[in-house]
Amino acid sequence: MTITRAIGVSCNTIIRLIVRGLALSKIHPNALTFIGLLINIGAAVLMAMGRFRWAAVVIIGAAIFDMVDGRVARETNQVTKFGGFFDSVLDRYSDLALLVGLLVYYASINRFFYVVLTAVVMTGCVMVSYTRARAECIIPLCKVGFMERPERIVLFIIGALFDRMAPVLWVIAVLANLTVAHRMIHTWHETASERQ
Repeated sequence: MTITRAIGVSCNTIIRLIVRGLALSKIHPNALTFIGLLINIGAAVLMAMGRFRWAAVVIIGAAIFDMVDGRVARETNQVTKFGGFFDSVLDRYSDLALLVGLLVYYASINRFFYVVLTAVVMTGCVMVSYTRARAECIIPLCKVGFMERPERIVLFIIGALFDRMAPVLWVIAVLANLTVAHRMIHTWHETASERQ
């Protein structure tokens, strides 16, 4: 067994134990989703204060809730369409809260260029989700592109842990907007038969 495989198996075992414990506690999956949002708001406050490393630790905590809410719903037979919708909406708020924290931080140290860059990242993050949701109203599936939410969160954690948020913002700004373009092109190809 490789080291990465061993880490994956260990992490999955821990997640399963957390899910089982939460399922036994009878906490509603939507409550877990909401707790994840509150934790991300706490991370956003730390971002706004420039305490990036502590923010990274808090984001990791929030990510655990994000990973387990759906699994708890399945484990307790509480999967609903509203639950999926609620999770998606609160994920957007969580993403935007972290970025608002960065906006506040860059504004407080008079880094106007990085305020603008963070706004571009915010736009890209929202549009990645929007283009998929809108495309899937007219085509079966639109999951093309790289910069989904898990990748953005991992990059955010890396940037915060190593105090390298500026390069991370550049990567997300470029790749998120490329993902949007990719989804638009994909949808255009998928709907080609309608134009003939």
